[in-house]
Amino acid sequence: MNFSDSEIVNAILADHRFETTHNPEEADVVFVNTCSIRENAENRVLQRLQELNRLKKEKPGLTIGVLGCMAERLKEELLEKVGFVDVIAGPDSYRDLPRLIHIAEGGQKAINVILSADETYADINPVRLDQNRVSAFISIMRGCENHCAYCVVPSVRGVERSRNPETILNECKNLYEKGYREVTLLGQNVNSYSWSQGSHYADFPELLEEVAKTNPQLRVRFATSHPKDLSDQLIEVIARYENVCKSVHLPVQSGSSRILSLMNRGYDRQWYMDRVEAIRKNIPDCSITTDIITGFCSETEEDHQETLSLMKWAAFDYAYMFKYSERPGTIAAKKMQDDVPDSIKSRRLNEIIALQQELSYQGNLRDVGKEFSVLVEGVSKRSEAELMGRNSQNKVVVFPGSKELCGQYVNAVIIRCTPATLIGKLADE
Repeated sequence: MNFSDSEIVNAILADHRFETTHNPEEADVVFVNTCSIRENAENRVLQRLQELNRLKKEKPGLTIGVLGCMAERLKEELLEKVGFVDVIAGPDSYRDLPRLIHIAEGGQKAINVILSADETYADINPVRLDQNRVSAFISIMRGCENHCAYCVVPSVRGVERSRNPETILNECKNLYEKGYREVTLLGQNVNSYSWSQGSHYADFPELLEEVAKTNPQLRVRFATSHPKDLSDQLIEVIARYENVCKSVHLPVQSGSSRILSLMNRGYDRQWYMDRVEAIRKNIPDCSITTDIITGFCSETEEDHQETLSLMKWAAFDYAYMFKYSERPGTIAAKKMQDDVPDSIKSRRLNEIIALQQELSYQGNLRDVGKEFSVLVEGVSKRSEAELMGRNSQNKVVVFPGSKELCGQYVNAVIIRCTPATLIGKLADE
């Protein structure tokens, strides 16, 4: 979402005659787009701001701004703690950035963190920041109303609101005409997408189907799904359209029904397992990835073992794994005690990482010998003689090839693997 937001900001500023530079030393304005999901993310932002402050001392006219969730959460406090920051803008205030920059250039601090009930930036054509011009992100909705106990998103992103589907379809068509061959539909919870106007209505399965129909050569991905809203209709759409990627990111967070209830996730262990079984039954070749938080309030060793057992049962292809980090203002911070010692959190996280490493490797081993259609994204970081791309299951495939194949679909046979990468060769060689 932050990457997509940065592209929206670029488009707004480009309309006011700003140009983008990849070199901060050349810039007149530097924005840091932020995340508040975890404390580590905010700490990295503060470190980055200190680096920019050194640059500002050398270039006093430099305007420094903080955008996004951290700006929304800390507001005036951020201006007080980091006195050299000039602009603070929340995720619904990007249209106001030209005015805020003007105020800052006049020597005053500028802030706008007003959340909106209807801002979707649907009329803005994002200025794409990606280098490969193959894959693009499309934000289809903003906000969240799930109120998971550990999460700050509802308070920093506001209520759910969905874009007019016509604007989304037009953006897909425009991207395809520009040479893009893959889009990822983004939202805090994409499968709660819901748009209506008069007698017209669209939910996420309907939107996904319409996007898939724009062009069979345009691959479609989406993130992130909430297990409580993953419908049989959505699974059926994924199965029916070849260009809808066979990959579902389905955050479980914990394998313990007790912890899931404390987290206010809206489902239990059995519900999650039922959704995984429905995916496996209807889309046998689908990869399933997840998010896991360990060490949530009152988590016992038994709860931890339930997470490990669910991981083994589901055989996740990949997982984003974290220690619980209490965030100020959340339900958990207000009503629960962060009572799992950090040493135990670390030990449990290491066990989860080790297990997932083995699951990912075993999953990749099952792909050795198979042939996949791969969308080539670019040259491999490790060798100019190799290309990298992803298959429908969102697995990275590396193989020898010429860079003229970038942006094209090729068939690759997998000859070996690591836990993170499939290594192959072109099928016709």
